[in-house]
Amino acid sequence: MLISQAIPRTMAGGLVDATTRLMIEDAYHEAIQEAAVRGVSLLNAHKEAVTAAGMLLSALTGIEDDSAKSAVVALNLRPLKGTE
Repeated sequence: MLISQAIPRTMAGGLVDATTRLMIEDAYHEAIQEAAVRGVSLLNAHKEAVTAAGMLLSALTGIEDDSAKSAVVALNLRPLKGTE
């Protein structure tokens, strides 16, 4: 599912551009890396990263945190190989 399909059509003129999606993906992967440095398990790192990316999406679009987090989950992001 594309991020533009996961958030309300009224946000950002009905579209979330590729730049916004890349920002969300970057926030997710950065949070994964930071959690790995702290020795957090991959599962908990993923949870933290989804929350961080959701908070970014919420801030960028104005949608509620829970909706933004659901939109991030719909992106099906996963840690990059070698992140442990």
